[in-house]
Amino acid sequence: FNRDSDMQEQVKAPASFVQLVDDIDAALDNVVDTGSDDALFIASYLQGHFAVQARKLELESQASAQLLNERMQASLSAAFENKELEGEDQSAVTALWQQLITPYQ
Repeated sequence: FNRDSDMQEQVKAPASFVQLVDDIDAALDNVVDTGSDDALFIASYLQGHFAVQARKLELESQASAQLLNERMQASLSAAFENKELEGEDQSAVTALWQQLITPYQ
């Protein structure tokens, strides 16, 4: 039983999408490694949403940066409506997401 190969078989997204996910993940890891406490909090929060949405999309053959952005916006909006974060933190999370996804659009 090789878990890695089983997981690879499930990925249906285009290679370019998988690379985009890896790149954004690396950028978030970099913030976690080098950022201030505030940046660490914002990046960690965003990383949680990103991991869920990116993993779901990796299983879809139609995965794209646009679809990822739409799902991330919806996920973050729902969380913000739930009062998961205050206004300033909401703005920081949204700004970081825009900074990360913009090069791919």
